[in-house]
Amino acid sequence: MKSLRLKTLAILALAVSPLLGTVQAGTESKSFKEKVVVEPETCKFRDFEIQLDGFFTGVAASRSHGNTLNSGVGGGTALNVFFARYFGVGVEANWYGNGGSAEHMILGNVFVRYPICSLNLAPYAMIGGGAGWDHKTVGFGTLGGGLEYRVTNNIGLFGDCRWFYGNPDNLAVFRTGVRFAF
Repeated sequence: MKSLRLKTLAILALAVSPLLGTVQAGTESKSFKEKVVVEPETCKFRDFEIQLDGFFTGVAASRSHGNTLNSGVGGGTALNVFFARYFGVGVEANWYGNGGSAEHMILGNVFVRYPICSLNLAPYAMIGGGAGWDHKTVGFGTLGGGLEYRVTNNIGLFGDCRWFYGNPDNLAVFRTGVRFAF
């Protein structure tokens, strides 16, 4: 008799066990894990970019050392290539005058910048060299810095200042303009 009861209980347990796996209390189930989506940081300063600048330039020359280049205002263009987000090279041409004669400068630059992506700003330092001429050609080195603000991914506004060294002139050159980045 005892074995009959055990057999009946075993058969009953086998028959009911598949049903027990599908039984749930209530009609809804909730997960306590929340998905956190982290959006990638969008920076308007890319790791590789080519830049084309158009700018206003002002040249302040000291008369104390027998200048070969004069003070004046004008403009210029530049082509820069950033091969990394923080480092780039460029070449620029400036034309300016003081009402009497036109003066010209060609410069090469090396840039180091530090983009602050959350503010769309990039302070930068530059070092370079070049030549300037009107009636006489003068070589020089430059050292300076500036700040760029990116309005969009491809358009920026910038301003910078440089000190010229290595020739009889004491020159400071100020530039402000628009930068197109591709």
